[in-house]
Amino acid sequence: MSSAVRIAVIGAGSAQFSVGLVRDLCLTESLAGSSIAFMDTDIDRLAMIHALAARYVTELGTELRFEQFTDRVEALDGADVVVNTALAGGHQREEDERALLDRLGYYRGLHPAEGFYHQHHLMRAIAQDIARVCPDAWLIQSSNPVFDGCTLMTRETGVKMVGLCHGPFGGIREITTILGLDPDRVSFEAPGVNHCVWMTGFRYEGRDAFPPIDRWIEEESAAYWKRADTHYGHTQLSPAAIHMYRFYGAMPLGDTSRAIWPESWWYHQGLAGKQRWWGETGGFDSEIGWGQYLKRVE
Repeated sequence: MSSAVRIAVIGAGSAQFSVGLVRDLCLTESLAGSSIAFMDTDIDRLAMIHALAARYVTELGTELRFEQFTDRVEALDGADVVVNTALAGGHQREEDERALLDRLGYYRGLHPAEGFYHQHHLMRAIAQDIARVCPDAWLIQSSNPVFDGCTLMTRETGVKMVGLCHGPFGGIREITTILGLDPDRVSFEAPGVNHCVWMTGFRYEGRDAFPPIDRWIEEESAAYWKRADTHYGHTQLSPAAIHMYRFYGAMPLGDTSRAIWPESWWYHQGLAGKQRWWGETGGFDSEIGWGQYLKRVE
């Protein structure tokens, strides 16, 4: 039985996110007949996403209808669900601010402070529009900073919302794969907030599974770290993550080891320091890793 809804995607110009969202919508049979309103201020990117989505739906034979808007209020009109993936000013604004801070002596900027001022203003404006145009809609917050943004928007507007944090699941998958465990027999506890999540409980078939992690660290981690870096270097089982695990007694999940920058500044002392803790590229946030990412999304 289908339940058609109207979904507004704010900041839809991200091919990486929007195409994945379209795929998931197409594979959800209960959403047949729904309409998706793509909204972005970048007309070229918006048109590209709309064309890709239309082709995807045609090839799969799914009943979804797509519209494209550059006006946010028009896109929100009649929405049942709003997905916000917008980045205020895009990556160029981030790069401009980071370059300024680099010149003032702050290596790689004041991560994660740069850009969040603009993000907070944009998030509040979007939430205010939702409260006025489609007050019964649910807002799904995807773009960063999720925790800060959700706190701000609920306090300022009271809109119904949920923030998405998917990093821990990828981290758990990597750990179970490295250890050769059956993921269906794994259970874990991981309290925290977006980009700051810690695994405090890890069990396999009901038994404590931290000892296998400890054995892997002692016997196999050195060889693992010598392998060729993939994409942006090691993250979940990086030297930094293992150092944190030993120091705090809990395993940082996802990108926690590199994302809590102000609280772990000693891992971020120049490119050489980053390479020590995250491998040859220096990790996702280094000038090498971030440069590779920007080339991929251009």
